[in-house]
Amino acid sequence: MSDSLARPLSLPCGATIGNRLAKAAMTEGLADPDGVPTAALDQLYGLWSDGGAGLLLSGNIQVDGDHLERPGNVIIDREPDEAMRAALSRWASAATRNGNHFWAQISHAGRQTQKNINPHPKAPSPVKVGLPGGQFGEPVALTVAEIEEIVRRFGVCAAAVKAAGFTGVQVHAAHGYLLSQFLSPRSNLRTDQYGGDLANRARPLLDAVKSVRDAVGPDFPVAVKLNSADFQKGGFAFEDSLQVAQWLEAAGIDLLEISGGTYEQPKLLGVQGIEDEETQHVAKSTLMREAYFVDFALAMQQKVSVPLMVTGGFRRRDVMEQAITAGGADLIGVGRPMCVMTDAPARLLGGLQELPRLEAQLQMFPPWLAFLNRINALRTMASFGVQYWFYAQLDTLGHTGRTAPEMSVFAATRKVMAQQQRWVAARRQH
Repeated sequence: MSDSLARPLSLPCGATIGNRLAKAAMTEGLADPDGVPTAALDQLYGLWSDGGAGLLLSGNIQVDGDHLERPGNVIIDREPDEAMRAALSRWASAATRNGNHFWAQISHAGRQTQKNINPHPKAPSPVKVGLPGGQFGEPVALTVAEIEEIVRRFGVCAAAVKAAGFTGVQVHAAHGYLLSQFLSPRSNLRTDQYGGDLANRARPLLDAVKSVRDAVGPDFPVAVKLNSADFQKGGFAFEDSLQVAQWLEAAGIDLLEISGGTYEQPKLLGVQGIEDEETQHVAKSTLMREAYFVDFALAMQQKVSVPLMVTGGFRRRDVMEQAITAGGADLIGVGRPMCVMTDAPARLLGGLQELPRLEAQLQMFPPWLAFLNRINALRTMASFGVQYWFYAQLDTLGHTGRTAPEMSVFAATRKVMAQQQRWVAARRQH
């Protein structure tokens, strides 16, 4: 049995991750209506800390309370007050109790803010999310001053989590959130210094990374999550991603996580989007059948030497080991299986050969109604429903310490939607 997953990983800043398995960032929705971490987050991350991963990544911690990826996000959009500092410290303490790393994923949702949070979210350009169902509002273009303020807040958030005991940060520039929106020619139609050629479109990301690095110093891990591609016609392509990766390496990041897709084209979930997938010119390997983005990482390793983390689709231990030994990844991200099997990393390190493929058994529509998935709006609803099932598992874990795998997708969707409505109503009363 190979020991490649158990080997420590040394980062450029001098920090060491104890093994090659990471709990990937997954949105939790467990903050209170002020965006403050709760005891449920402490319990959830304590379980994951006991689960054997060398690194835990938080879900989206938002730098703007009006631009949330979902109700229940943690929000650090200013210098924390005493209550926030105490809550962040409790969360970090629980999440590192087994000696592992715990990094804050810092984000701004931009146009991918739900309409019930903000009907007119700020974005690079007034280009609406192209999903049926009316879940997202009409965006408004950011001013230069507003972009500079967002960049500043990335630094404020990074300083706050470092002070609280987090051991690193990750700047989220993937999955169609704000920094990813700037990178894509489809959602960034600007003609100023933040639009046009790739160097301009990457400026907000590189400025945010500098803001973070200035806030935390040279010895603290700074990572970036970047799309290998958006997989949309006219979007952010792999050739662009290669160039941005080289700029990020020059900026001094310590880890680059490779992912892909947006809400419109959810490649990160391994499901079909609302349009035909744009082909990316990258050599295919046998690993591609399971690990969605490892081939992009293999190609990227030829251009950069910064350590790479790959998340998306990994379930078999031998595939994870092959990705490490072939140079396709330095760190393996595990997400959905840890919503039910919180100690999945420890089990893999102990010899477990395959993680559960939970999503293969989950569906919004029974088989006799499967034809409904041919309708774009219903397919989108079904994809969100499966997501909500995982949300419901994290909620149950946080509040009870147990999971509810018997819950149906429909029941989970009802539960999560009701919770989100209550959270939004409570936030509006504050």
